[in-house]
Parts: sequence; structure tokens; C-alpha cells
Amino acid sequence: MAATTVPEKSSRRHAGRPVGQPDGTQHRSGLSRKVRSNIQAYGFLIGAIVCFGFFSWYPMVREFIMSFQRTKRGVTTWVGFDNLKQVYHDPYFWTAWRNTLQFTVYALIIGFIVPFFVAILLNELRHAQAYLRILVYLPVMLPPVAGVLLFKYFYNPEYGLFNHILKTLHLPTSQWLDSSHTAMISVVIAATWMSMGSATLIYLAALQNIPGELYEAADLDGAGLFSKIWHVTIPQTRMVLSLMLLLQIVATMQEFTNVYLLTGGNGPENSTTTVVYMVYQYAFRYNNFGSAAALGLFLLLVLAGFSGLYSRLSRNSD
Repeated sequence: MAATTVPEKSSRRHAGRPVGQPDGTQHRSGLSRKVRSNIQAYGFLIGAIVCFGFFSWYPMVREFIMSFQRTKRGVTTWVGFDNLKQVYHDPYFWTAWRNTLQFTVYALIIGFIVPFFVAILLNELRHAQAYLRILVYLPVMLPPVAGVLLFKYFYNPEYGLFNHILKTLHLPTSQWLDSSHTAMISVVIAATWMSMGSATLIYLAALQNIPGELYEAADLDGAGLFSKIWHVTIPQTRMVLSLMLLLQIVATMQEFTNVYLLTGGNGPENSTTTVVYMVYQYAFRYNNFGSAAALGLFLLLVLAGFSGLYSRLSRNSD
């Protein structure tokens, strides 16, 4: 039988490539098919990157640059750390930080705990769950200004609903927003009522994922209601609670809307002046955007430091 011969051109074409390895043409065609098959996903990804870059990353970079600049009569100059020094030596700087931390603590005591127990109550109910969920979430759907105006009526010292209830119960009335002792807690109550619906539904979703066998075992051991909450409910929802705690702290330290609309920003004896309200004053009242950016940079560093510390502690606890 005659031996078959391989053509010279074919042998030269395959000589430099290992057996079984695709050549460059096949690789490029496979890559192009992969790109074409995922073109829609790449489009969504590019859109998200553009939105984040334009609305989130660029403002942060711009704020950082502006904190070292000062603009006067249309002329921008670099001033180094002068803006940071100015806001640091502002007589209301530490007052604003104290009020912000006070608001955060009050919000954690009221706005973090109350929605969790409301979610536990809704989870235990067997009837009208859908109606009650809508009722709890209804304040979130209201425009913030409408909710603030409603609470301004409630807090009115003369004809407000809260003082009317206190008079009916023969209890002493309060000045609410007009007193430096009650203004901050009044703002926290209003803010909690207007935002607790979202947190309640998130907690409720986490509670419904807890296996019922754990509660049955707790019942067999004779555990009471609070014992089951402490030993079953909280450990099973620890991750959700940790995430909501971090988000709550970050959100409350940036509080502005409720403080500005309810007390005008400063409140009686500057009792409700917050850091973000000082940023607003520097920028839009004093037209000093450099100092406003510097104070915002202070707040950014504090929140970033807290978030990093919190993430590290959470990792260590795991």
C-alpha cells in the first residue's frame, strides 16, 4: 500500500502550534461570540458605571478638591488647609457634632428597636397581615413635607394633638419643638414614624426565613417569649440586624430634612443644629462652598472610619 503524504503547506501551517490548542482566529471568533451574547449585560453595566461615576464618584472627588479651594468673585484659589481650620474653629462645630451624635443615639434607641419589635408583632399575627403591612409602610409613601407638616400640627403647644392627649389624661403638657430639652427627641420621633416602614418589612422578611423547628424546640424547653426572642430570633437575624445598624448610623448622621423642616435647622438654643445643616449654612447662606466641602469632608472621614471599624469588628466576631 502506498504511503500517504502530508502536503507541505499544511505541515508548515500546523508546525508552530501544539496539538489541540486553538489558533488565534478561533480564539478571536469565540471572544467575539461571547461579547455579542452578553452585549445587553455590558450595556447595563456601562450604564450603571456612568450613573455612579456622574452622580456619586464625581461629586465626592469634586468635594475633596473644593475643600482645599476658595472662590471669591469668580476667582478660585488654592488655600490648603485653611477651610478645614476655619470650620474646626467655628464656635458651633462641636455643638453640631454633639447634636448629631445625640440624634444618632436617640434614633438607634427608638428608630432601630421599635421597627424590629413591630416586625415581630406582625410576624406573630395570623389575620390581616397584608393590611397591617400596608398600614405600617404607608408613612414611607407620604411625601416628607406632608409628614413634617402633620407632625408640626401634632407638636403645636396650643392646639396640637399630643398636648390634647396629655390634657385629657391630666398630664403636664410640653413645648415639644419650642424647648431645647425636647426638640431633638421630637424630631427623632417624627423621623422614626416616617421611615420605620422600610426597616419593618426588611425585618419581617428575615423573621419569616427562621425555621419553625427552632421555636418548637424552644417551646419544648419551656422558653418564654423574651427568651425565644433573645436565643432564637436575634441570633437568626444577626446579619440583617448588623447591616441595618450600620445603615441606620450612616443615615442618621446625615440627617437634614426633618431637622430643617421641623425646627428651621438651629432649633431653640441651637439644640438641633447638625453637621449637615452647618454644611447647608456654609454653602447656601454664607456662599462659602469651600468651607462647606471641608465640613463635608470631615463627616465623610468620620463615617468612613466608623464603617471600616464596624466591618473589622464584624469580621472578627464571625
